[in-house]
Amino acid sequence: MLLAIPVAFTPSGGNLAEALLTALTMGLLAGVAWAIYVFSRENQLTLATLSDGRRAVLYGAVGLIALLIAGSDKLTATGGGTLLWILLFAAAAAAIWRVWMDANSLS
Repeated sequence: MLLAIPVAFTPSGGNLAEALLTALTMGLLAGVAWAIYVFSRENQLTLATLSDGRRAVLYGAVGLIALLIAGSDKLTATGGGTLLWILLFAAAAAAIWRVWMDANSLS
């Protein structure tokens, strides 16, 4: 509610709202990047023991997610783009999950 007061009562409230939203988004993305960094540091041995193909799939899927986040405004502008965004994100998440499950299996 406190964030809404300057937006509602200042002449350039729309610009202030955009700036606040951008700052919050940047903070969220910085937090996600930090979590990925910490996760990779904690699992260095697992990542090092992956085959080159699995490592390429893992890093490619992470890169695809980064591109999807960067291009989400353009992709989600249409219904087909939104469907494509969801399908690509699901494929990247499934690839990461599959590589992680293969890396941590006992066989």
